[in-house]
Parts: sequence; C-alpha cells; structure tokens
Amino acid sequence: MAAAGSPSVFLLSPSQFPGFDDLYCKFCFVYGQDWVPTAGLEEGISQITSKSEVAPTTLVWNFPIDITFKSTNPSGWPQIVVSVYGPDFFGNDVVRGYGAVHVPFTPGRHTRTIAMFVPESTSRLQKFTSWFTGRRPEFTDPKVVAQGEGREVTRVRSQGFVTISFNVVTKDMKKLGYDVSPSDMQNPSLMFNGSPRS
Repeated sequence: MAAAGSPSVFLLSPSQFPGFDDLYCKFCFVYGQDWVPTAGLEEGISQITSKSEVAPTTLVWNFPIDITFKSTNPSGWPQIVVSVYGPDFFGNDVVRGYGAVHVPFTPGRHTRTIAMFVPESTSRLQKFTSWFTGRRPEFTDPKVVAQGEGREVTRVRSQGFVTISFNVVTKDMKKLGYDVSPSDMQNPSLMFNGSPRS
C-alpha cells in the first residue's frame, strides 16, 4: 500500500537447484483489482547464472526488482511469482521450478525462501515422451501458481528453492486504519534493554 515515490525493492538472492546449472528467472506480480502498479516493472527476466567452485550447490542472481503499488484495500495483496528455466540434456529451455510468495505486509527488510515445484506427467509413457521430445509439462500462464483456482488437479514435484530479499516501504497505512508495524514495536515502552520490564 505504498504511494507513488515509495518503492519496494526486491532482490533475487542465493538459490538452490540440485543437479541443475545455467539457470535464469522470470518474475511477475499477481495482485487484486484494487491494486495499481505506479512505478517499476510488473514482469521481467534475469541473467543466466552458474554455480561457482566456491559454492557448488548455490546459484546467485543478485537481480534487483523495483516496483511500487498503490491501493486503499489490502484484499489481493501483491504476490511475486518466480519461474526458473534452464537447459535440458538436449539444450532445450525447460522449466526448473515455479513458486510464489506474498510481498511482506510490514515495512523493513525481509527474507523469504520459496519452495519451487514443477508440473509432472501423469504416466510413465507421458514422462518418456516429454523427455524425448524436450516438451516437458509447464503452465501456459505462470500466474496460476499464485491462485488457487484449477490447481487441485495439478500433479507437481518439489524441486529447488529461491531466496528473495524484500525491502518494503509503506505509506499512509494508519490513515486507512491498518497497523502494520512489527509486533515487537507495538508497545516499545514494555521493552527495557532488549528484555521485558518487570
């Protein structure tokens, strides 16, 4: 619920996809009808990253995302949807994971780790055919990941994690009747040197 000029900055950070390398991310936002993006990009694509010798299990994008939303209603609070892609054995780009997480409600720095998943074929024949042709199951619209509709019949498998660092700024929330200050700051007079007063 930030007003224009109060950006929220996100950073795609260290991620893990065991067994995969040379991956890139696509991102987009899903939000309610009362929300309007006023600045920044609603969707984008990162660079390709590779694992290093220092951290052979970690992929680091360090890809900044800057966006500002405006709303007077918390319903439909924005979510970021992340799709990770990389080459298969034949060099075709295939999906390596989908995931989504809500933008944190409270201002400040937050880190979220998203468990990623991929759609699976329902039979062994379909699995072999999709592997052989290089056309693995994937969503036609990745935004479905952030919505509940139609997902109950989707077969998926967990695969990897993506970490996102959020720097959230909010404005005029109290004017609208919402208190989003961190719970430990609700009543600072009860704290003394980091411990409750007796």
